[in-house]
Amino acid sequence: MNQLGVIFRRELSSYFATPLAYVFIMIFLVSAGSFAFFFGNFFQSGQADLRIFFNYHPWLYLFLVPALSMRLWAEERKSGTLELLMTLPVSLADMVLGKFLAAWVFTGIALILTFPIWITVNYLGDPDNGVILGGYIGSWLMAGSLLSVGSCISACTKNQVIAFIITVVVCFFMMMSGMSIVMDWMPDWFATWVLESIAALSFLSHFNSISKGVLEIRDLLYFLIMMGGWLMATAIVIDIKKAN
Repeated sequence: MNQLGVIFRRELSSYFATPLAYVFIMIFLVSAGSFAFFFGNFFQSGQADLRIFFNYHPWLYLFLVPALSMRLWAEERKSGTLELLMTLPVSLADMVLGKFLAAWVFTGIALILTFPIWITVNYLGDPDNGVILGGYIGSWLMAGSLLSVGSCISACTKNQVIAFIITVVVCFFMMMSGMSIVMDWMPDWFATWVLESIAALSFLSHFNSISKGVLEIRDLLYFLIMMGGWLMATAIVIDIKKAN
């Protein structure tokens, strides 16, 4: 646990040691507010809730999270510091989890900074705060899932741009699985259970369920299993690359 804490603190502090953290947070806050209040016609909707605000989060994360995750391991491999890390008395699991948790907490900080929007909605009306809280929980869980995907892909390459592009493509597919844009491409000979399994991978369906204030075990387990699976894949990739 102490080793995990060291990695976590090192990684989290590294974000704020460069302009990256402030640029990411500023872009997220401005984009989230603009999409919700201007493009989303928040004031014209006549409803005191943050449904429109959360509807844009998946699409913001689709580009902002890969930009954050692409450096997790690709930068270490390119600079040669990964080999140095592997010589330290820190387990591979602690390194993978520490880096991931630092990035996930960082996105959580950006999300918390949107709290004034929640206050504003309560000032303007009488929203269901339980639903809004569910939206924040779902948004953070989805961000963590996207980060875990990006972590694995970042471990596969030294090139951060390639890691970014592949992460965007994979995450887009996983968001849209179950939607007609993806399902229409599936061969007709696929069994029904295969199609249902692909549809069940959709980030959007599970996020939409939680953002409505319905915290079901299956949705929480989906995000936790998704994060755990991709982080395990990250550790496996790093171990293989180390052997090479």
